[in-house]
Amino acid sequence: MRRSGVIAAMLITVAAASTACGAGPSIRPDVAVVRDDPGVAVDRTPQDETAVPELPVPSAEPTWRNCTDETLSSFDAPPGPQGLVLECAEVVAPIDAAGTVTGTFPLAVMRARLPDTPTDVAPLVLTTGADIASTRALTGMATGPMSGALAMRPIVAVDRRGIGNSLAIDCIFPADRRGLGDLGQFGRTGDAPERVADLGRQATVSCTDYLQPQQLMFGASHAADDIERLRQAWGVDRIGLLGVGNGATVALAYAAAYPGAVGRLVLDSPAAATADAELMAESQARGAEAAVDAFARQCTALDCSLGDDPRAAIEGLHEQATTGELAPVSANSFLTALTSVLGTPRADLQARVREVADVLAAARDGDVMPLIELVGAAEERLSTDGQFVARCSDGQRWPTPTHAGDLARNWSGLYPLYGADLATGLTACAAWPSLPPPPLPAALDVPVLVSSGAADPIVGNAGVESVTGVLTAGGIAWASLSWQGAGYSAVLHSGCVQARVETYLSDGELPPNGSLCPA
Repeated sequence: MRRSGVIAAMLITVAAASTACGAGPSIRPDVAVVRDDPGVAVDRTPQDETAVPELPVPSAEPTWRNCTDETLSSFDAPPGPQGLVLECAEVVAPIDAAGTVTGTFPLAVMRARLPDTPTDVAPLVLTTGADIASTRALTGMATGPMSGALAMRPIVAVDRRGIGNSLAIDCIFPADRRGLGDLGQFGRTGDAPERVADLGRQATVSCTDYLQPQQLMFGASHAADDIERLRQAWGVDRIGLLGVGNGATVALAYAAAYPGAVGRLVLDSPAAATADAELMAESQARGAEAAVDAFARQCTALDCSLGDDPRAAIEGLHEQATTGELAPVSANSFLTALTSVLGTPRADLQARVREVADVLAAARDGDVMPLIELVGAAEERLSTDGQFVARCSDGQRWPTPTHAGDLARNWSGLYPLYGADLATGLTACAAWPSLPPPPLPAALDVPVLVSSGAADPIVGNAGVESVTGVLTAGGIAWASLSWQGAGYSAVLHSGCVQARVETYLSDGELPPNGSLCPA
């Protein structure tokens, strides 16, 4: 039975870890520099140790409890390195820092460390925003090939309201949720964008009713306020913050609201800072298509079960799903599964490529049960009610069904797999109450590191230029660092990127602008 609107502040839906299958994680520390100009728009004095203060170590801590076993079980994660410790805690946070809605809620945070992780260094705060659960992303990194970053300092993930370990939201009726997951493919009586808009309208009504009077408290600005509450609980004046994807939007909002509290800022695979929903969706389409290409190349090199042309095989499966031949797997749920398996780092990358290829080949040959299981796991990670609320809260200028239909027709040629479905899905949030765009920092007294990947299936890479433009306009020093691999988050995939990030965290030194890390 659906609970009514008392549950406001957050949600515990397990959201997301993308899963691995791109060009593969890099453990090589070498960096190529393609240009050496500083990413600043105004003259600035060279940074020295006094200009970038050391990150402070927390003077107080929330009450941590060991949650290693339950987290690994919940996220179906491998055990990770010897001695890995995952600790969970809750921090009391106001529903609205401005006081327009009274009350508090338990903010879910999780810390990852190894036995030899120093205790006298500042932690790094991680947020992936609405893309996936921050705790899930941290678990994926801590148990995969990139866990070595934990030997340098602990990493603390903060789940966004309604996502991951935060208080759960269950606001969309199951039939509407299934219809949104399928983009109305099954049982559709009219034009797809219109049908999705109608399903989104029904979901909006049920969710705003369920969350009232807090239905407008789930945007990036409130997520930034939650991070500030963690800083206060630690008793430190500054924190190091890593924002990935939509989490970079949250991190920028934090830097705008609390500029003096930013000790270090890493924006990894950032979403565009000033873009509308259409640009964001096209960026994802471009990144997802590139990630499929990278997977296909790996599949070919491994002589996988999809044959000589894995890309063509995947496109054929998508066409089968579109015509209902893979029912109950729809075209969009097929793409959701594909997006999920093209993201998170895995130690057994080659085995994972073969495993995914075998699932897809079985579906092609008539056995859809393994694919159904893959879809279920992917939707649990990427398509929860909490993510619907957060994404709709953050979005700007959602297109009308008519415009979305035009985009679907245009994008189907440019992005054969993802274009039409991503365009159609844009109407799902059209009825959500409009919120002001997340704020952007006008000034900052620390430099900013911006990293990105070549083929990100969840965010794409169109946000880098937008974000660096905002930083330049504020006279904020920055440098960009690119990873040439495929997957969600350069930091979570590349040891080379992690090494540059750690240098920056330790002494505030940016790498040469335009540096490249290999796939």
